[in-house]
Amino acid sequence: MAAAWSVVLVTVVLGLARAGPVPTSKPTTAWRGCHIGSFKSLSPRELETFKRAKDALEESLSLQNWRCSSRLFPRPWDLRQLQVWERPVALDAELALTLKVLGAVADTALGDVLDQPLRTLRHIRSQLQACVSPDPASHPPRGRLQHWLHRLQEAPRKESPGCLEASVTFNLFRLLTRDLKCVNLDAPPSP
Repeated sequence: MAAAWSVVLVTVVLGLARAGPVPTSKPTTAWRGCHIGSFKSLSPRELETFKRAKDALEESLSLQNWRCSSRLFPRPWDLRQLQVWERPVALDAELALTLKVLGAVADTALGDVLDQPLRTLRHIRSQLQACVSPDPASHPPRGRLQHWLHRLQEAPRKESPGCLEASVTFNLFRLLTRDLKCVNLDAPPSP
């Protein structure tokens, strides 16, 4: 009798092992083809190009007389507050706004210093998009994610170009270090 139970137990365990993970009702990121893990940390050379760009942007901002009524990226902005599957979605929206704002600034005298950082950000975003569910309509954002996405989407209409530039500039290293790293903690290793 004990031998029969052992056979049944081994069969069940082997069957579960082959079955794979149990499907959940929560949306998941599309990790197949997702190579965001290669951006766990940027090289010192890349970080230096971002530092030069940030310094140039800050210098340009100091010459402007701008007043901002709110902060686009408030202090509690922390992707760890989101569920794992929501993090790439939020980072993608953050990158999209950053690219839009810095792309507009690149058409000015700062174009040379922004060229390489913009290329790097575009590459990161292209890799990140493979990590985001291809059908966002099937899993509409809710709660904090919905609030953050709405805030990023409305920012170009509600904020002046100077305030947008300031917000994106001051958020740049948080995006590159903390937010990107937060998404990378859950990403599969790069091939």
